[in-house]
Amino acid sequence: MTDQRQRPRRRGQGELEALVLSALREADGPASAGWVQERLGGDLAYTTVITILTRLLAKGAVTRERVGRSFAWTPASDQAGLAAHKMRKVLDAESDREAVLASFVTSLEPGDERLLRELLGRAKDEGED
Repeated sequence: MTDQRQRPRRRGQGELEALVLSALREADGPASAGWVQERLGGDLAYTTVITILTRLLAKGAVTRERVGRSFAWTPASDQAGLAAHKMRKVLDAESDREAVLASFVTSLEPGDERLLRELLGRAKDEGED
């Protein structure tokens, strides 16, 4: 006889990281892992929340400060910052940066390419000040 109970859908690491960051951004200040776990509905194990927070710390997406015997966690970047960090990490892992960037730019939709040009222009203008 097979077990007919439905198992909860397994979420990907990126999805869990986004949920944890979102919860931290909703906090009034630094938050404990237990607070984050509770905020997410408690369906994640405490150890899973700690693992995700530790991974986010390694990526520079959160900071932590010791409070008693545990840590209080604070978001250091938003989703856009985390995505940018991932993009830089991929780029840094490649030996031919020019080829990777050229391939990336040529694959952009026209609106995204226009936006990228605007952003690069603004960055250049700010660098000249």
